[in-house]
Amino acid sequence: MQVSDLGFPHLEEGLAGYRFLVTGGAGFIGSHLVQFLLENEASLVRVMDNLSTGNIKNLAHLRRYKQLQFEPSDITNLSHCHSACQGIDIVLHQAALGSVPRSILYPDATHAANVTGFINMLIAAKEAKVKRVVYASSSSVYGNDTHWPKTEQFTGTPLSPYAATKAMNEMYADIFARTYGMELVGLRYFNVFGPRQDPHGAYAAVIPLFMKAFISGVSPQINGDGTNSRDFTYIQNVVQANMRAAFTRNPEAINTAYNVAAGVQTSLTELAQYIQELLKTNIELNYGPNRAGDIPHSLADISKAQNLLGYDPKIGIKEGLGIALNWYKQQLVQ
Repeated sequence: MQVSDLGFPHLEEGLAGYRFLVTGGAGFIGSHLVQFLLENEASLVRVMDNLSTGNIKNLAHLRRYKQLQFEPSDITNLSHCHSACQGIDIVLHQAALGSVPRSILYPDATHAANVTGFINMLIAAKEAKVKRVVYASSSSVYGNDTHWPKTEQFTGTPLSPYAATKAMNEMYADIFARTYGMELVGLRYFNVFGPRQDPHGAYAAVIPLFMKAFISGVSPQINGDGTNSRDFTYIQNVVQANMRAAFTRNPEAINTAYNVAAGVQTSLTELAQYIQELLKTNIELNYGPNRAGDIPHSLADISKAQNLLGYDPKIGIKEGLGIALNWYKQQLVQ
């Protein structure tokens, strides 16, 4: 995808003249945003990351760009946030401590990174007169809401500390927008996947875990009976949503939150079958107990993002899995 694909007249000459801060820019989603910005000739792309979950290797292929600045700093430190926001036009805030299970084990660390860190970034962006902040929210904010599919106006009670932090982010964004006149756009990600998503560690996401297991010739453990479902969203769709949120000039599109998804429901058993079809394997599936704090089903209504931002997810789950699988094969066979 190129910036011209967004269809914004004010971006006909690319991103020259725009200066960006990407928090969590060494992470999975953040590094794809950094790559897009650099490839579209942004004047400055500053990365702020403490590398607690990100990996500097995710930026290795981008070191040739002189516009790239790396700041080994922490959003929980307000002075670091002030420094990082200086001279910035747009903040893409991706830094967070993810994972529902991790948040259940470490609610204090999750709150510090996801709430205190978020408020620090809002304060720093306000004082630096940043034009707009686009921030990562989460489908977890829907909690126990029973509406189907998930529409932005209905959210339930959060079911984990992680979900609570993302709900608080949206509350603080609304307060800062109304109190200080800031421009803030929240993106509720639904199970993002793609190259560079870490398959290792106790808190790896489901698709990299499945990829790693099936490439190794074993069955991953599927949480529950396999009917639990998700709206899996390929990374380039997420990059598109961030860019549309960052550059929209529609006043109705600002200071609100959007579902960022494919709008397609896939069960965990179906997901495993898709990957096995790509690998041409037939490994017996291994089912286990449901995971604490998990939402059984998740499917997004993406009409709000389509109507107000022009969001148009181009890559579906099967195509995205094929692209991701090629990357995982290269990484895991080495």
